[in-house]
Amino acid sequence: MTAYRATARGEAFRFDSLGAVMAAASPERSGDQLAGIAADSALQRVAARRVLMDLPLTVFLTDALIPYEADDVTRLIMDTHDRAAFAPVASMTVGDLRDWLLSPAADGPALAALAPGLTPEMAAAVSKLMRNQDLIRVARKIRVVTAFRSTIGGPGVLASRLQPNHPADDPRGIAAAVLDGLLQGVGDAVIGINPASDNLSNCHALLVALDEMRAALDIPTQTCVLTHVTNALTLLERGAPVDLIFQSVAGSQAANEGFGVTLSLLAEAHQAGLEARRGTVGQNVMYFETGQGSALSSDAHHGIDQQTMEVRAYAVARAYDPLLVNTVVGFIGPEYLYDGKQIVRAGLEDHFCGKLLGLPMGVDVCYTNHVEADQDDMDTLATLLAQAGVSFVIAVPGADDIMLGYQSLAFEDIAYLREITGLAPAPEFARWLQGVGLSGPARLADADALARRLGLPA
Repeated sequence: MTAYRATARGEAFRFDSLGAVMAAASPERSGDQLAGIAADSALQRVAARRVLMDLPLTVFLTDALIPYEADDVTRLIMDTHDRAAFAPVASMTVGDLRDWLLSPAADGPALAALAPGLTPEMAAAVSKLMRNQDLIRVARKIRVVTAFRSTIGGPGVLASRLQPNHPADDPRGIAAAVLDGLLQGVGDAVIGINPASDNLSNCHALLVALDEMRAALDIPTQTCVLTHVTNALTLLERGAPVDLIFQSVAGSQAANEGFGVTLSLLAEAHQAGLEARRGTVGQNVMYFETGQGSALSSDAHHGIDQQTMEVRAYAVARAYDPLLVNTVVGFIGPEYLYDGKQIVRAGLEDHFCGKLLGLPMGVDVCYTNHVEADQDDMDTLATLLAQAGVSFVIAVPGADDIMLGYQSLAFEDIAYLREITGLAPAPEFARWLQGVGLSGPARLADADALARRLGLPA
């Protein structure tokens, strides 16, 4: 195992492994402190970043943070690495890569071509050398376009997930939340429910209810009940209207096993989704969620910092050509991201790294009520992400998910983001909004008409 050394203000620092360098170079966050791997001081953090700055990118192809023979995510990363795509940056250090990413030469096509040649560890390393504005400047150059019934990620588009969760999975309460979101132009990425009960019959009923609402209004979007992938496979076999197959994923084999999934199971689900052929403008059928701290929470982080483990999860996601990927950035709690500053930084890191690796990256801009954060912090992060070209964000009624018990964005926040940026919904959804008279501010008459079509009292 190689030791790494650097000096800062005359003080010498030694890092016993590449993983120790990555952890010490990370911006301060409570999860790494909880794991006992964070930098002891700002000076040590600077020294670690000096090591990273001069580190050849090729080191990440020979010094695996988690051993190849012990972890199938490492094997996936190494076995699928595209050396031809990597060739243009193969002679660079991490610092060189940062400089190139910020240069005019690194335009959208160049970054798209590079994506298969970057490993998650390379993306995580370069992000640790970047300021927030650097993360925004690079990410906004990258467009990752995916499609099912609507097209996500194109130029000028900010999509949104409509999340109508209900603590009792009541179909009428869900329908009312869907109506509220549609009136605000929300739902072009997906109308997706986290079920209060994972019971198969309940999930089947929710899928049918969502699909009936979508069909009744002829909405060019996709629906999803965010149940476990094994449930989705069973529901597909039973003929349920499964558009997208959902799964939470993480950055190590052990962490994914904690979620009850393997890479082979995800491959099976991907194939089953393709065979259902429910998309009309595209066949990206997978939806993945991630979040910094998930590997640490299951003691499956192998001593690696939480941001690098998060980016390794993106290698899992990109193997299955997803329609949507999002980090649930502030959901896990203050043990991993202590306050608003840490949440904002993590959200920008996750978005940058996901886009750099070629993912249709979205963010659930959120926090739990025991975190030192508030809705002003969410306004800041959402505004920065919109400028950074985020593929989609998530919105819930009143910014308060009463089923999951956390705070996210409100439907009105999507309208705000589009207003200040000039961004629009997915093109198919935008045409639908115009056709039903919702391209401008929602009117009571619009709500009454849509409510009647959904079988709700006007």
